[in-house]
Amino acid sequence: MARQRQAGMTRPRIAYVINSLEGGGAALPVPAVARVLRENGADVRVFALLRRDGRALPPMLEAGLDPAIREGSAGDHLAAARWLRREVKEWGATHLWTSLSRATILGLLLGPVIGLPVIAWQHNAFLKPWNRRLLRALQSRAQVWVADSRSVADLSVERLGVTPERLATWPIYFADEAMPQAPAWSPGQPLRLGSLGRLHPAKGYDVLIGALARLRNEGFAAPVPFTIEIAGEGSQRARLEELAKQAGLDVLSLAGYTDAPYGFLSGLNLYLQPSRAEGFCIAAHEAMTAGLPVIGSRVGEMPYSIRPGETGWLVDPGDVASLGDALSFALSEPGRLASIGAAARDTMYTRFSWDSFSMIGREIMARIGKT
Repeated sequence: MARQRQAGMTRPRIAYVINSLEGGGAALPVPAVARVLRENGADVRVFALLRRDGRALPPMLEAGLDPAIREGSAGDHLAAARWLRREVKEWGATHLWTSLSRATILGLLLGPVIGLPVIAWQHNAFLKPWNRRLLRALQSRAQVWVADSRSVADLSVERLGVTPERLATWPIYFADEAMPQAPAWSPGQPLRLGSLGRLHPAKGYDVLIGALARLRNEGFAAPVPFTIEIAGEGSQRARLEELAKQAGLDVLSLAGYTDAPYGFLSGLNLYLQPSRAEGFCIAAHEAMTAGLPVIGSRVGEMPYSIRPGETGWLVDPGDVASLGDALSFALSEPGRLASIGAAARDTMYTRFSWDSFSMIGREIMARIGKT
């Protein structure tokens, strides 16, 4: 930073620090966020503490972000801190922009030491206890905190002690005009239900299996045949397969990771998001943008986006009976799904336009410049 000032350079150079290049979650919107920061006068480069599956890398390369990628492990924090300090100083960063707990904790520890202001983007609605304590102790070191949804903003104030005047809310999503619209279900066709997400306890797919088993045990018979496909990978695969087998469910399949989420969504008639915990939940909002009604839990941003009976249905997180009731209602009236999905699509393009997304980013850049 001192070298830049001596040379008369005033253009911000934002080091965007992320936990990993793993596909999904907070890494995928990075190109869109970087585009807004660049359009408002900043240079941006990504610094990834780990590569992991690398599925978020191609769109970053396409966006010209030239990520610096560290070789290491998830537990070598001192080595990660040394790497990050060396890399951002060599690049000449003027700001650290951090995303997710590990990157943010390292950024808050390093930023004041090397004289760089920190902008901390908070995505996690529910933090591990130790991370929560560390973030609360370090939160005053951030110049600005950015929450990816209203629920995360509330929790950042309540659990991390961030004062509202240092907090901005920037939804991590915009409705892509390239999203194809799912075709309406036609009589004579089976219903296709699906979900996009990691096979992780937070996603609640065991609750979905429980709800399907409950409906079966109660003698529920859908008026048309249906299938449920979950696109994602994770540590819970074997457990979920065993639960489905024990329940005798032949309508549920675990399809594995998809690198074509738009195509997957546009082939469905109804989207399911039975999560126990979420921040913004991009997948559910992508489904609504594709014109799908969504059955989603009352967590994260979903209670603000799903209007019960109009754009989908809300269920209690972790509640088999609540999810089962919503499923039976939706499956019993398949002819209503297309109109509910159309209303969901309209809502997404109204609430989450690119203009709105970029305007919030512009306001945050203005805050960074003033403080």
